[in-house]
Amino acid sequence: MSGNITKRLSTKRELLQRIEALEFKQRLFPALSGQIDALVQSLEDVNPTDNPLSPNHHNLLSGSWDLIYASRGTVVTRSFASIPDFIEREIKINRIWQTLVISENQGISTINSAEIVLPLLGRWQIEAEGYWKSESDAKTATIRFSAFSTRAINPFNISWTPELKIPVFEFLRNEAIWITSYLDDDLRVGRGATGNLFVFSRNV
Repeated sequence: MSGNITKRLSTKRELLQRIEALEFKQRLFPALSGQIDALVQSLEDVNPTDNPLSPNHHNLLSGSWDLIYASRGTVVTRSFASIPDFIEREIKINRIWQTLVISENQGISTINSAEIVLPLLGRWQIEAEGYWKSESDAKTATIRFSAFSTRAINPFNISWTPELKIPVFEFLRNEAIWITSYLDDDLRVGRGATGNLFVFSRNV
């Protein structure tokens, strides 16, 4: 048991060091990084939290998590990666994060957020609200999104608070599979259906 703990802490430390050594774009935009992916796999092999989606671990799961690495990018960054270079240089992503909330009936709600800076338009926050339906293995969840919203934080460098929220009609609510493959006090790893790796660090 002590050997697993030592290996986990060592692997986790190396993983975080390698991620921190990358530029922001390399962390969250589509790129090949076999060494980091291998470290994530090694960390998953010594996951200290069995059945991470079970109510027993909701205290670890809930809270705000910053996305610090995505092996194949995200919906937001993949979209920007397709923009010509001269435009891409003018668009900045400040942060991508996920907030998980446990409801009274032990359901898991999620808010996926991104803060971006657009040319001339200033800072904006984009959010997608949804919920997780945990499967019997308490590792896999089916995710459905119910609403999207956008809010200007300081367009044209002025104060602005109104939010535009767009509900997602039932027939447009596509489902996605999400596997929580690693969870501890301050680090979480998720895998999409296609194997895309997402590493989150708890925002404290």
